[in-house]
Amino acid sequence: RWFLCTAESMPLDREVSFVALDEGQLGADPERGHVFTDRILRARGRDETMILGSDSLRPVLRKLVPEAEIVTRPRFSTLSYAGAKKLSRLPKRSAIVAFSAEEVYAVAEALRRLRGGAAVVMGALSPRTRNAQVAMFQAGEVDYLVATDAIGMGLNLDVHHVAFASLNKFDGRRQRRLTVAEMAQIAGRAGRHQRDGTFGALVEEGPGAFTPEEIAAIEGHRVPPLEHLYWREGEPDLTSIDALIASLERKPDHIMLRAAPEATDLMVLKRLAAEDWVRDRVRSPRAVARLWAACGLPDFRKLGLDPHTRFVSRVFRHLSEARGHIPHTWFADEIARLDRVDGDVESIAGRIAAARSWAYIAHRADWLDDPAHWADRTRALEEKLSDALHASLTQRFVDKRTTVLLRQIGADASNLPVVIGAEGEVTVEDHPLGQLRGFHFEVSPDARAADKRMLLAAAEKGLAPELRRRAAALADAPNAALSRVGAEVHWQGSRVAHLDVTANPLRPAIRLCRTLDVLNPRERNAALARIAAWLDARIVADLPDLATLDALSRDAQAGSRVRALAGLLVQAGGLMPRRAAGALVEALDPDDRKLLRRAGIVIGTLDLFMPGLLKPRVAAARRALLNLGDGATEGASVLHRTAPGASLEHGYRPLGQQAVRIDLAERIARAAHDARKGRTPFTPDPALATSMGLTPDTLARLMAQLGFQGLRGRDGQPQRWVWKGLTPLAKPKPPPRDTSMGHAFAKLVALTDD
Repeated sequence: RWFLCTAESMPLDREVSFVALDEGQLGADPERGHVFTDRILRARGRDETMILGSDSLRPVLRKLVPEAEIVTRPRFSTLSYAGAKKLSRLPKRSAIVAFSAEEVYAVAEALRRLRGGAAVVMGALSPRTRNAQVAMFQAGEVDYLVATDAIGMGLNLDVHHVAFASLNKFDGRRQRRLTVAEMAQIAGRAGRHQRDGTFGALVEEGPGAFTPEEIAAIEGHRVPPLEHLYWREGEPDLTSIDALIASLERKPDHIMLRAAPEATDLMVLKRLAAEDWVRDRVRSPRAVARLWAACGLPDFRKLGLDPHTRFVSRVFRHLSEARGHIPHTWFADEIARLDRVDGDVESIAGRIAAARSWAYIAHRADWLDDPAHWADRTRALEEKLSDALHASLTQRFVDKRTTVLLRQIGADASNLPVVIGAEGEVTVEDHPLGQLRGFHFEVSPDARAADKRMLLAAAEKGLAPELRRRAAALADAPNAALSRVGAEVHWQGSRVAHLDVTANPLRPAIRLCRTLDVLNPRERNAALARIAAWLDARIVADLPDLATLDALSRDAQAGSRVRALAGLLVQAGGLMPRRAAGALVEALDPDDRKLLRRAGIVIGTLDLFMPGLLKPRVAAARRALLNLGDGATEGASVLHRTAPGASLEHGYRPLGQQAVRIDLAERIARAAHDARKGRTPFTPDPALATSMGLTPDTLARLMAQLGFQGLRGRDGQPQRWVWKGLTPLAKPKPPPRDTSMGHAFAKLVALTDD
């Protein structure tokens, strides 16, 4: 009952009651204009004919169709210039217009990063794909639409603002600036009915910016009147090929008409007319009509004139031989080849273009044996590919997670519908944000770098209630739920605090992770108190000697000398070179030493230490407390100098190429003193050093540090040693006196120097 079709496919041979032609001003389009002009002149309804279009068509229409009644319908809404806005500052419900596929894709990619994505509309898309993209925009799934000038025709959208990414386009022949009429046609997509709209550009200056004259013309709907329309003979002479070409090239005889530029169908016709086999087969008006119909096959693929001509030539070869039908096998093979949905946007779009060519062929009643079957088959294929293209465009240019977040954050961030799964997975409306481990939110690994900040911000707002619940659980957590990893405190396997070094390693400063900043002061203090209590309990359990030493440093009954030495040892983690506390050690009286021995402190010849701290398990706990890193192999008495833990802070004294555990070095020291008699030279028993794995060089270095001097013996005899005493500590030099004139006593100092 109704025919809704393009101007090219209007069934002019049918008598109908009513004919309407939309966008009549396209008669001035160099490429399709002659088709619209022909319909303006020849397409008539029995009862009524309506031509819709821009007011620019009025003067031409008066001349060509003087009997037409011209009725003006004013625009109910206002269209105004909103200035230039960067892509990142465009308002929601904006359409951005570009004039090449590459530019459309670039803008859509940018909007995906900035605003979660955009719908894409181009003339090259199939109607089904275009409608699906438009529906996504209309439904509010995305707030932006990027399109070519295809947006200016046949689409009524909920667009508030139209932004021009460029004001230049390639019209098939040259790069040129848009006409005011073209600008107005596109800008007019903003608003509609009684809602006002705005338009603008992405730049303020240069060729991409509007001039004041263009702005005034668009706002005032003052479009320059058309001076002519393009025309080509609508009922060409089909008596012969030459007559057909001549009639198509005939000049119009009306002042308001101009000969249309040579269209693709005419160019293909001329090329085929030059082929002898075509001339041989086309010898009747019916054959000419069939050839002209084949040349009218649209170039959906846009591969260029040569490939399109070869395709049309093959089609016509089949149409002009045997029964005049395209072979079933060729058609079926081509459809099967296109029946794939893999590949990128461009690949799928290319298959759709090819499928549309075959769909066109299938709708020619006399070109196939079973046109109805193949029309259904090509329709199903085009729909399948169109759906795949829509999905591919959406995947490439729409980040639904970002779109959802922006919409939710814009509405009310405090009500962000965050859902936390059993394993800590965080989602918003089924879109994954990341993983919540303890108090630490990890952004989903598939998130792009540009999106991570927004996802973190969304998580901070939406996860606040859950983090407070976890803070309460942390405050009541048993000791087993807390652990230490290096300088970090972990709760249930996730980091919650960092331990900063202080003068007293048993009292590190507890710094909660930034992820706990969302807590209020009371909640933070409760978490800090729980971690501090756990840390104290852990030190008592893992390092009882250090806990005893710490208590001794604060025991008022112990005496100042003992407290001072104990405090130094606490700061050093329970062991230190004797020279570092030389004055304090020398000042100790017998009672002080007895008290220190009861506390487990050894005052050795070279080092002060607590033997219990050198046991493997305790040594590992001590390393963790002091953040010392890797330590020695468990139970090792001697290490290579470059091995992990070969240093005094780990409890090993470096001696040349080896490092000896300090308690074993003290055993050798005591054995040496037991073996000597005063300052008489002696030969120590090498068995002890050998059993420990000390080399002769290491032993010699240790003996020298212990205050013994080696004596050169005869060849073949063991080395002898004599006690010389430890090297006394060097007294610090007094600072040099200032003899400059910079202070009151400078002259007096100078006199005393004389």
